[in-house]
Amino acid sequence: MSVALITGATGLVGSHIAELLLEQGWTVRALARSDASAQGLLPGIEAIMGDVLDEASFRRAATGCHVVFHAAANIITHGGWDAYRVTNVEGARNAIAAAEGAKARLLHVSSVAVYGSASRYDAAKRGEKTDERTLLAPLSERAYYARSKRDSEAMVLDAHRQGRVWATAIRPDVVYGKRDRQFVPRMAALLRYMPIPLLNGGRSTLAIVHAANVAQGAVLAATSDRAGGNVYNLANDFDVTVRQFFELAGRGLGRRPFFVPMPMWLARRALQTAKSGLRLLTGGRFNLISNSAIDFIAEDNPFSSERAKRELGWAPTVAPTAGVVDAFRWFGDSQRV
Repeated sequence: MSVALITGATGLVGSHIAELLLEQGWTVRALARSDASAQGLLPGIEAIMGDVLDEASFRRAATGCHVVFHAAANIITHGGWDAYRVTNVEGARNAIAAAEGAKARLLHVSSVAVYGSASRYDAAKRGEKTDERTLLAPLSERAYYARSKRDSEAMVLDAHRQGRVWATAIRPDVVYGKRDRQFVPRMAALLRYMPIPLLNGGRSTLAIVHAANVAQGAVLAATSDRAGGNVYNLANDFDVTVRQFFELAGRGLGRRPFFVPMPMWLARRALQTAKSGLRLLTGGRFNLISNSAIDFIAEDNPFSSERAKRELGWAPTVAPTAGVVDAFRWFGDSQRV
């Protein structure tokens, strides 16, 4: 029987990896920082006390494992570079050491953030898709998350090339699903408090992927000999337009979205106003608007996941018609508990 260690097992991607592994009959361990964290694990997972920033406990937890799935990451923080570097880069460094010590494979959850928020659309201007062959453009100094994911991914792949550990990495785009504490809550807040701006008639396809489909790709990569030393975009499970997404989300919440067609210039002004309004209405809990938010809803999903489909046999099964509705219904139910 195969044994896996998962970091970030209470998070969105980590919990779905755990769920899939349990269904497939794996023995699943999770690195847990506290008893409270351990209580948030799915049933059937063995909690091992430790921390991704504590190399000794990480190594102990990985002993006897066949695969280490490193899904722990600092996604959103109010800190500067060190807040991201410590968790994402040093955490990856310790994941390499733990997998190396256990002679286990390492699956690293990276991100399409490595492409940069603007340069990811460069290929689309040429009528192409952003894929794993795309050169990584320089990142701005303040792109803390993207820098930390690029550095940690490069470290993992370098360790594979050096023969220290067998490793592979996946690059999801925006992940959604049940147990989502980031994207779904923000979109739910927008649905509840604001009109939905429709640019280009809401026909643009969103750069999103369901967590269960990411988990499927992660397990395929971790168990495929061909994946060693490679990285895979998991960013195109099914196309869903902006309008379709919010209609499905509204169905899950039992709330009809209010759409407002907008030209681009007005959208930029309106979204900045919405940023301030949402901060007031939600007590600052949801920081919805970023500099790349307009591109996200105005431009088609720029990524290609053909390599994962071709080399790993990635065949996503959770479509937006079910996945979006279920994710927002889960969130709505969790708010009523």
